[in-house]
Order: sequence, then C-alpha cells, then structure tokens
Amino acid sequence: WTSNTSQGDPAQVVVAGNLGYHFNPAFKLYAGIGALPSTRSTNYTFPNWLKNDHRTIADEFFRGSYTTGIWAEGEIAEGLMYRAMLGNNLSQLGVSGNQLDDGLNTASGALWWMPTTGEYGPGEGLGDYEFHEQLATRFGIHFTHSREDAQAQPGTNSFENSQIRLSDGTLIFQADPFNNGTAIDQATYQMAAANAGLKYRGWFLEAEFYHRWVDKFDANGPLPVDELDDKGYQVQASMMAIPKTLQPYVAYSEIQGEYGTPHDLSVGFNWFPFKRKEFRFNVQGLYLKDSPVGYSSVPFQLGGNGWAFTTDMVLAF
Repeated sequence: WTSNTSQGDPAQVVVAGNLGYHFNPAFKLYAGIGALPSTRSTNYTFPNWLKNDHRTIADEFFRGSYTTGIWAEGEIAEGLMYRAMLGNNLSQLGVSGNQLDDGLNTASGALWWMPTTGEYGPGEGLGDYEFHEQLATRFGIHFTHSREDAQAQPGTNSFENSQIRLSDGTLIFQADPFNNGTAIDQATYQMAAANAGLKYRGWFLEAEFYHRWVDKFDANGPLPVDELDDKGYQVQASMMAIPKTLQPYVAYSEIQGEYGTPHDLSVGFNWFPFKRKEFRFNVQGLYLKDSPVGYSSVPFQLGGNGWAFTTDMVLAF
C-alpha cells in the first residue's frame, strides 16, 4: 500500500501478510497481520466500498484497525458466518516493535447472517453493482475489547491509524487531555457495533450503529471522568442508475459524544466506463462538521468544517 499524499510519512508504504490453514468450511485458522473485525469496513470488505479508500467519520472514530494476531473464521451454517481475533492492540501500523508489549491485549469478533440469498456480493461490500434479482439481506454484530497504553499508539498521520479520541478530536493519550494536568497511561476500550443492509436490483441501503465505552484509566493524577460513553451511526445508500455504468450514492454519519456531536454528509457517484467493477472514476462532495478524526491519507482533517471535493480514478487488481 502506498499513497502520494503520505510521501515522507513513516507509514508511506505498508507491507503485511499472514498464513492460514483451512481445516474445513467452519474453521479456518490464520496468524500474522490482519484487520480486527471491529466494524463492517474492517471485516474484509475493502475495496468494495462506495467511497474510494476512506470511510465516514463515525466509522473512523469508532473502529479498530490492523494488528498482529491470530484469528479464526468460517461458516457455522448456511449464510451464518463468524470471525474472531486476538491481537496486539487496536492499531499496530505506524508503531515500532519496541513500543509494543508481549501480550495479546485485544480481542475482536464478528457474527453475521445473510438469510435470504446466503451471499451479499464480492467481499460482502457496499452497493449493488451486481444487480441482485432476489432481495439480498445481511445482519451483523461486532464486539471489540482492548487494553490500550500510551506508548503503543500509532502516529497521527500513520496509514489506517486508529486512536482513542474524545468526540471533539482530543487524543486521550496526549499529555493533558482534560486540561487538568493529568496524563493517562492506560485505558480499556470496548466497542459494540450492529449493522443491517439490503440489496435489490441495483438499490442498496445499509446502516451501522456504534456504542463505545472507555474506562479503567491508569493516570498520574485525578481525572474529571471515570468513563467515556459515546454512540454513533452511519447510513449509506446507492443505486445503479445505469446498470454496470453509473452509481450515485449518499452517506451520512454522526457521533453522539460527550464532547460534541460531529457529523458528515457525502454525495457522489461512481462511473464505470468499461462496465467493469475493477476500473472506475469517483467524484464526491463531502461536508464536514467538527470532524474528530483525520490523517493525511483521507480527504478530511481533524477539526474539519465545510465542504471538500474529490475526484479519483481507481484501478483494483
């Protein structure tokens, strides 16, 4: 992975891999670098998204990321899938080896069901480019628990960084997050997500809801809070206005936090000039209100307000 916008950043180029053995369809075991199945976007859906290589701000705020670990996945029954992972931390990318301890302090799992057709398109991604003739549905739940410490946090501009923030964008592991002279050394992150979606004849609609708790602070002094409790959601919809060719979409997300309620709205379209999903042009307008997240590889920055416009040419192979 590389990004021109990240030239010079420590994580400009990222190489990762894993090994796995498929015992049977219900049990496949892997070890190496992998994405925590914390939300829909970190559970093997990339690059089958409506947007090009970025998420809504609610997904960015709540999700985990990539780490070293061991995980299992499989199909329990027809259309019922699971994935469970033990890992180092919420986000290892951009973190040097001497910053990490030797424990598997993070656990993440996902369970999802596709009751009507038993599938949801390539990568179970977003949008109905495939033009389902039968109604395809998908329902999923996710849960992640991680004991995080200040030393093992990725850099603010590291690729796919996932850091714990207040809903106003303040990093909880920065020197004085509550402006009372106290620094936090460790904290426990827990996050639950639930999603539901449908695809039918080019139409797509999906929503995801998040609830995050951060508590059990280990700090060098008193703190004004014992727990952070934040909720949020995202909704994404699209249609194939011209089958195999033109896909307009809209997405909205909001974070209902203790330190603000930021939100974003995306309106755009994907154009597939050769009627192949591997090559597309993406044009998007993105409206931000007090974005609590942002880094150099995405088209929004921390604290962003107002409109951002992007045009991308995407080739996936």
